[in-house]
Amino acid sequence: MRAETRAPEPQPLAPEVALPPDRLTYRLKAKLLGNPLHTEELDHERLGKPTALAVFASDNLSSSAYATEEILRVLVIAVGIGAFSLVVPITIAMLVVLGFLILSYRQTIKAYPTAGGAYVVTRDNFGIIPAQIAGVSLLTDYILTVSVSVAAGTAALTSAFHGLIDFRVPIAVGFIAVIAYGNLRGVRESGKVFALPTYFFILNMVVLLGLGMWKMLFGELPRAEQVDGMLELGKVGGGVLYGASLFIVLHAFASGGAAVTGVEAISNGVPAFRKPAWKNARTTLVIMGTALGVMFLGLSILASKLHTVPFEEGSPTVIAQIGHLIYGKGALGDALFYSLQAGTMLILVLAANTSFADFPRLASFQAGDSFLPRQLTKRGHRLVFSNGIVFLALAAAVLVVATGAEVERLIPLYAVGVFTSFTMSQAGMARHHIRFKEPGWKSGLVINGFGAFLTLVVDVVIAVTKFTHGAWLIVVAVPIFVFFLVRLARQYETEAYHLEHDVPEAVSAPILRRHVVLVFIDRLDLAAARAIQYGRSLRPDELRAVHFALDQQRADELAGAWRAHGLSNVALEVVDCPDRRLTRAAVTTVADALAGGETEVSVLLPDRKYKGLWHRILHDQTADDIAVEVSRLPHANVTTVPFHFDFEAVEAVAAVSGAAPPPSAGNGKVKPAVVETGFAEEGRPHGAMPIRSVRQRMKARVSGRVEGLRVQPMAGTPTLEITLADDTAKLSVVFLGRRQIAGIEIGTHMTVEGMVVDHRGRLAIVNPAYELHA
Repeated sequence: MRAETRAPEPQPLAPEVALPPDRLTYRLKAKLLGNPLHTEELDHERLGKPTALAVFASDNLSSSAYATEEILRVLVIAVGIGAFSLVVPITIAMLVVLGFLILSYRQTIKAYPTAGGAYVVTRDNFGIIPAQIAGVSLLTDYILTVSVSVAAGTAALTSAFHGLIDFRVPIAVGFIAVIAYGNLRGVRESGKVFALPTYFFILNMVVLLGLGMWKMLFGELPRAEQVDGMLELGKVGGGVLYGASLFIVLHAFASGGAAVTGVEAISNGVPAFRKPAWKNARTTLVIMGTALGVMFLGLSILASKLHTVPFEEGSPTVIAQIGHLIYGKGALGDALFYSLQAGTMLILVLAANTSFADFPRLASFQAGDSFLPRQLTKRGHRLVFSNGIVFLALAAAVLVVATGAEVERLIPLYAVGVFTSFTMSQAGMARHHIRFKEPGWKSGLVINGFGAFLTLVVDVVIAVTKFTHGAWLIVVAVPIFVFFLVRLARQYETEAYHLEHDVPEAVSAPILRRHVVLVFIDRLDLAAARAIQYGRSLRPDELRAVHFALDQQRADELAGAWRAHGLSNVALEVVDCPDRRLTRAAVTTVADALAGGETEVSVLLPDRKYKGLWHRILHDQTADDIAVEVSRLPHANVTTVPFHFDFEAVEAVAAVSGAAPPPSAGNGKVKPAVVETGFAEEGRPHGAMPIRSVRQRMKARVSGRVEGLRVQPMAGTPTLEITLADDTAKLSVVFLGRRQIAGIEIGTHMTVEGMVVDHRGRLAIVNPAYELHA
């Protein structure tokens, strides 16, 4: 009697084979960071202007909290109280630079809305090598931004609670860890967390500057007293500069250059904005620049009237002194002072968030061009560039520990890199205007050309005046880093050439006449049995097991066990290995099988997978050495056949015996995979039926998400086959005579209608009518 053939049914969403449980590391990651985000959710991670201002502008806005102090640190030593007459003019000069940067980056955002900032602008207009200079300059500056920000935030904290000053290094490192953790949870998550502190700081600054200007207007501002711990005042001279040399003034100007760092952040993160992204980014850029200018100038004016002298140790900070003098004593004054310190600490710490938003994105651009490790291009668990975030956190933490979290030791390293990128970006935009001559290009050329000249002058001033204070390290390090990145790119290019050269010829090369499978075994056990069973499934011309006799007695015992188990259908070859060079014997055996040039050899190595590190240490790794050496032979292929002790023991028994494993194979805790398709019952289009309900030879209308796509080679019959899934099952959809259809790709939501047939043993709708959904 002929057996009845079972009609095909729709494919289940979850595999029917029991899956092993997720690894402990993954379960911990999911617990800490939340469930993984689907790639198609990337658009939902975009930010509105208020949140984007908090994410991308915190570095720039926070500069107002210490830029005035850095200017005074240079001036008060040189010209004493004359510094308070020079601080405002120097601040205004720096705001002129800020204004040109804002105008320039508005044009950059419009011309390059896909992000990349200085790196992409330089690459497109000057070439790939100059782009690496801009990229490395920015990356090093982002690392320094994190270090300076958390160190300054720690200084604000110790200004309020002086007893914590001995713990500033672990506090600063802890701040880095918290910000890195927030960013690993995703862009939108970090934006929500960090938005409130940014606006809290802005509110505190509004209160401080408003009350300070009111008191200044009515002549009620007090003067700061000179106390122990402050910097020693220099001697006031005559003239316009009060006795200060031009070098001192330029040095003070360079120190205040920290105030305009972070301007480029928004241009590097345009894709993170909600659509229209470039318009929202330009608006946010102007808001950021205006807010910074008001706060920076306001604090400099108050400092010039109050005569606040910086402390040698950096704590209390100048902004803390201003707050104490403006608010005075009493319950309300103390409350406002501690609120200001809290806001300052938070914005300074969260200024590092700008780097965490931009460093991974910029690094992904450079990695995509093969100038950084490719791992930096991968989005992680929550659709962020996790590897870049982790690298940035580690690099900044090392720098904080090395400098003792002292802002004054970090500042000299700061700003050289960012002004280098400013100059290259604006010069690149000037060349862009000349090349494309878009509407308004002449005014753009003037803005970018003069801006490039201005930032170049500032960059040279910073490099010269701070060279002996630590800037030399950046000046030397950037070219060295660029050299190594170019070497890395050449290595990637060489690998790509060898991997991609003559691919069609390699694929279509004639198949050798014979196929021999060798299973290397040490003893007869389940791991070896599974490898032999897999070797049989390859249907070679010859299959044999090979044992290398390091111990003759053990070899005899294996041969006896082989005969006792009735394994005569698989030959056992015992190879003498008197010198115990196991790897060499393995290579020689494979070479003998390859003799004649007509044989393809597959070597199968039973691979026992041990759950714990201790178990892996207890067992040798000889198979790894064999795999490396054997694979060097032409037409010799090595495959490891895994045997997992923690999950597959029962399954291995079933594989050898032919019985099906029980459902509880492994540890009994296996759960089927959960697939989210985007087409639940309530969201199914009108007239569409669940895929689970379709049957052969019926006309069906179904909707779902394209989950898989099979690409046919150009030489084959033109066919486009996709896998469509809803919340119930999966179904094949086949378009004959087509290799591709515009709009149909992984993640596309669509509705198809047609006759359900059996296609290669699976249900499918062939050449259906279809409708794509947005």
